[in-house]
Amino acid sequence: MNVAELNDLDEATRVEVEGYRTGTYLRLEVHDVPFEMVEHFDPYHPFLVGGIGLGEENVGFMQVRLKKHRWHKKVLKTRDPTIVSIGWRRYQTMPVYAIEDHNGRYRMLKYTPEHMYCVAMFWGPLAPPHTGVVAVQNLSNNQAAFRITATAEVLEFNHAARIVKKIKLVGYPCKIFKKTALIKDMFTSDLEIARFEGAAVRTVSGIRGQVKKAAKEEIGNQPKKKGGYPKEGIARCTFEDRILMSDIVFLRAWTQVEVPCFYNPLTTALQPRNQTWQGMKTVAELRREQSLPVPVNKDSLYKPIERKPRKFNPLVIPKSLQAALPFASKPKDIPSRRRPLLANRRAVVMEPHERKVHALVQQFQLIRHEKMKKQKLKEAEKRKMHEMEKAKEEQLLKKRQREERRVRYREQGKLSKRMRKNAAD
Repeated sequence: MNVAELNDLDEATRVEVEGYRTGTYLRLEVHDVPFEMVEHFDPYHPFLVGGIGLGEENVGFMQVRLKKHRWHKKVLKTRDPTIVSIGWRRYQTMPVYAIEDHNGRYRMLKYTPEHMYCVAMFWGPLAPPHTGVVAVQNLSNNQAAFRITATAEVLEFNHAARIVKKIKLVGYPCKIFKKTALIKDMFTSDLEIARFEGAAVRTVSGIRGQVKKAAKEEIGNQPKKKGGYPKEGIARCTFEDRILMSDIVFLRAWTQVEVPCFYNPLTTALQPRNQTWQGMKTVAELRREQSLPVPVNKDSLYKPIERKPRKFNPLVIPKSLQAALPFASKPKDIPSRRRPLLANRRAVVMEPHERKVHALVQQFQLIRHEKMKKQKLKEAEKRKMHEMEKAKEEQLLKKRQREERRVRYREQGKLSKRMRKNAAD
């Protein structure tokens, strides 16, 4: 009825009331188009025109749940330039991969897991949640391996989410006052110490402590030259027990990882079709092109741990305490002998009869040892044969059980098929 009434209207009025019908040819006018787009236009590759929502015009941080494609051979590295296709947009960005711990903390990952999902955060035009994402490394057509590197799904736009990584600060005591010590080489400035006030520290020997404040000038942080400035970065820490000058103090903490604010839209329509779009290159590609070796940090190499044996001072017991000890616990000051005792220096000369008896005993012991060795070899061989027979019996038992299960399952299948047939009748 409504369509019949619309048929009586003229075309302009019907468009205003109903809108453009499906299958109607339109003429679109697009302003501010780069001349390269018109120059390199290929009619065999038409443009697909679409629209985006109001929220998709903004740019910000996006969180996606990402998984490396099982057919892609290499794992993905954090901050490597990656081309992503999200909705109507394709652009290059630098994602930072992380994994969520049980306490809600996002811990940075240097590489993506092999067969597990992880969280990726990157900067780019926003897309609504549950939007599919496809990631590729580059757009060249001469790739021998699988091109799609990862697939993902948009979770949310969380600007407040922080990705953190572990940091371990190491310091050494420079002055000790009972349970308080001044720690050097852990911080570089007093401002950095103020940031870590209250943080837990620990020595290699297991003594726990806490960072208090930066060391004052009168405590021991004095300038070397008169009129100079005191050295910064010396922290005052308290411990649960007195530490030694040879102790190493370390602090475990978390530091925030900044996500690069970078995205580069793909401009494939502004160049000829036979030309490959080239964006930012990865560090590995730049090293390969310029024949640069991978830098080696000596501190990151594994080295054998060499610790000198510690020499402890001898135990000194006060005389007042020695007097109260029982005689068995008192230290015995026995002077050391320069020459050993006569019993240790005296040589034993046996008689002919004693030598014969000693030789006979040694021969009996040798015979006994040979018998024991043969007996052990025979028992080991017997044990091995028994284990082989036991393995054969287990194999036959498994085969028989498999046949019994097969027969039982076949009977159950026939019975269930007969019951279904009877129910259908």
